[in-house]
Amino acid sequence: MLHFRQTALLSLALAIGVPALAADISPVGTWTSIDDATGKPKSIVQITETGGKLEGKVLEVLQSDQGPHPVCKECDGDRKNQPIEGMTIIWDVQKDGDVWDGGKILDPKNGKTYKVKLTLTDNGQKLDVHGYVGFAMLGRSQVWERKAP
Repeated sequence: MLHFRQTALLSLALAIGVPALAADISPVGTWTSIDDATGKPKSIVQITETGGKLEGKVLEVLQSDQGPHPVCKECDGDRKNQPIEGMTIIWDVQKDGDVWDGGKILDPKNGKTYKVKLTLTDNGQKLDVHGYVGFAMLGRSQVWERKAP
């Protein structure tokens, strides 16, 4: 009888704990961005959270038409001709249910800024990064892969 109670309590704890663990998965971490046109790794991006908002910074550019250490030639303002490595390309993203949105993403290749929506897939191992103008139905997505710590 004691064994049954222990098993029942363990089962209950696991049933309660697993959904809570899944709810704690977030985009915070280091990601390999995958080019949606070529399918090849493009850069390493670190996503951090400050004050409930996510921010993404390029740690390393893996592939660029400009070669190693590219700059943002097409950017405006303070980002114009600045190194892409170290540049913040995602900002002001907030959790909204199962997705993170409300922020912006910069495409350093064309210097344009888009609205962004982040959705975790594959038990938090992949991140659907959807940049768009106007409605989320329009735009383009990349799937980023989480780097092991």
